[in-house]
Amino acid sequence: MPFEDTTAIVTGGAAGLGLAITEALTARGTKVAIFDITAAEIDRQVERLRRDGAKVAGYVVDVSNRGAVEAAVAQVRADLGPVLILINNAGIEQFGKFADITDEQWDRVMAVNLRGPFICTQAVLPDMRDAQWGRIVNISSSSAQGGQPRMAAYVSSKAGLIGFTKSLALELGPKGITVNTVPPGMVVTPMLEKAIDDGRFTASLEHFAKITPVRRAGRPEDIANATMFLCQDESSYITGQMIPVNGGRRT
Repeated sequence: MPFEDTTAIVTGGAAGLGLAITEALTARGTKVAIFDITAAEIDRQVERLRRDGAKVAGYVVDVSNRGAVEAAVAQVRADLGPVLILINNAGIEQFGKFADITDEQWDRVMAVNLRGPFICTQAVLPDMRDAQWGRIVNISSSSAQGGQPRMAAYVSSKAGLIGFTKSLALELGPKGITVNTVPPGMVVTPMLEKAIDDGRFTASLEHFAKITPVRRAGRPEDIANATMFLCQDESSYITGQMIPVNGGRRT
């Protein structure tokens, strides 16, 4: 199945890693539906990408809301066609002492980071089954491999996403659908820069680069490149796998 004229959904696709993945997909001729919660940013990126000739549309969606997701997916089918690529990228951060996490904070992180991929995958699955071809890539986190203090809810949600990936790969493989996960390492995004500026990490970005074997921080396009590989037909024998993109840390 070629990239050209295939329809993809990228959740959290208007900024950071999601935007880099959106740009990489559209550059290959894929029609991309951006699911995000910030209407102004969706509009800005869609307008910019369309000026460059991309086939892209934007939808304001909270991925934790089943009704909103199902309505948006139905609209994507009408606007762009059946959805055969799903990138579950939308996520929210969580910082703070474990003892201070409230039920509401825990539930919200799980709702976006873990229930969101569950809902989105169920919503697009009929299209992939009909085509007997599909690509699902879940963006998890290297913190799920090694842990991270003061991020218990976030790390737990991303670890759950890895288990979700492995289970789905076994179930959907016979349908021609692959499911993989990319756990990014230290990648420079607005979310990371804000966390460093707020003092949530004790070290600077330069320090993290020095202790990474390739001696640099990651870039959003590093994650996008790995995701593109997993979406190609040439990767059809790869499923249920973690493809860590971390410069050699936590390998």
